[in-house]
Amino acid sequence: MQNNLGQFLAKRAQLGPAREALVEVERGRRFTYLELDQRANRCAAALAALGVSRGDRVAVLMMNGVEYVESYYALAKLGAIMVPLNWRLVPDELEFILGDAGATLLLYDTEFDDAVAELRRRKIPVKHFVRVAPEADSAAALHYDALLADASPAPHEIHASDDDDLFIMYTSGTTGLPKGVVHSHATMIACSLTINMTADLRMDDRYLQMLPLFHVGALAPLTAGLHRGATLVMMRAFDPARVFPVIEQERVTCGLAVPAMLNFMLAAKNHEPHDHSSLRWLQSGAAPVPVSLIEQYAALDIEIHQVYGLTECAGPACLISPEEALRKAGSTGPAFFHTDVRVVDNKGRDVSPGENGEVLIRAQHVMKGYWKRPEATAETLVDGWLYSGDMATVDAEGFVYIQDRKKDMIISGGENVYPAEIEKLLASHPEVADVAVIGQPSEKWGESAAAVVVPKPDANPEGDALLAWCKDKLARFKQPRQVFFVDEIPRNPTGKILKKILRERFPGPAPE
Repeated sequence: MQNNLGQFLAKRAQLGPAREALVEVERGRRFTYLELDQRANRCAAALAALGVSRGDRVAVLMMNGVEYVESYYALAKLGAIMVPLNWRLVPDELEFILGDAGATLLLYDTEFDDAVAELRRRKIPVKHFVRVAPEADSAAALHYDALLADASPAPHEIHASDDDDLFIMYTSGTTGLPKGVVHSHATMIACSLTINMTADLRMDDRYLQMLPLFHVGALAPLTAGLHRGATLVMMRAFDPARVFPVIEQERVTCGLAVPAMLNFMLAAKNHEPHDHSSLRWLQSGAAPVPVSLIEQYAALDIEIHQVYGLTECAGPACLISPEEALRKAGSTGPAFFHTDVRVVDNKGRDVSPGENGEVLIRAQHVMKGYWKRPEATAETLVDGWLYSGDMATVDAEGFVYIQDRKKDMIISGGENVYPAEIEKLLASHPEVADVAVIGQPSEKWGESAAAVVVPKPDANPEGDALLAWCKDKLARFKQPRQVFFVDEIPRNPTGKILKKILRERFPGPAPE
């Protein structure tokens, strides 16, 4: 048997054809493993008929749903490479990713008609636009359902395996440009293995999928869950008011949510109680989980297991166990089963307990590298270790405590925001002489960006005007929430911005 992710779905369908694989909450659609595999085969055949073959990049701009899942596995069977697109991005940002990846086909939902219409007016490499919609609209694009209806559900010939590329997932870059993280069939199979050997994920579990699938925090559990034979209960998009009703209705047993989502869910639950007795645990990551939040959920008999990881390692790095979640509250735990984690000083030596250092990760689920970025790859992957750029301490028992981000990354609502991207944009404003962007604590989002600006001589920019100027050029989660004006940005002798000083001067909290 080939180590191809699409073939893994076929094998699961063979072993348990009638098992429920996927539930679409909003649409009320349910699919067995056999049905899901046959839909993936139809999708593979339809895409092949459009000329998609091994190594081609296919971009996906869709909400959560069966079409996203089946296209993921269909492309795996074809040996093509998926490029998941963050639907929070604006056309300028999407245009860069499509061009950088060289995507030749775009699958998209009707929610993004306007964005796609704008993209089609630009010079992008996409040859085919396939629209997922209730009815065909030949003037706009090819119709997804019509393509699948004419395609065969028979098993498709497998054209890739092991180290062949599976997807390119773009993350915001420290230089202001996104970088494509390349994962293969082998890295995602290793990811599934380490998750299934560490987390308490069972074949009879009903896993609540509420993060968007363009995030590795959603794509990794999806891969591991279907590999395990569990049922994915999928929300089209996160809606805090719907989470606990869905848990009650579908008898959900586990899931994952970023801390901001946990806050929203708690507020919604307090208005109307629902039976959540089926729920064993929720993992939470993307930002440190406040101890108070863990305790609030513990009072509801819901275990919160803090998880730490990166897109570059397909998600899993550290995970706190159920037995230690409260005793070690604030820790993200030791490394996953098939994963090594070290915390080192600036000379590469393991730190002593309680001492700050950078987190290094070594595993077979670490990325192959950055797409067309050999220099960035060489800086991040050194001697078999992934240098995370995250700062942490480790205690005497080997439990890791994430402290800060070496590269000043901001995490807002679970989304990675790199200050350099916002700084580059604001620096191009005709009234801005210098700028630095920092994160401020946000009760709602965890963190939000704030801009510290030095106006040009004789200029008198208004903060609201600068914020409005960013709106059409940055995704909402990247937009700064407030602007501070200063005479000078503090820098060290080599010119690096002293952001620690700025964070102390403008501690927040951010406006909501």
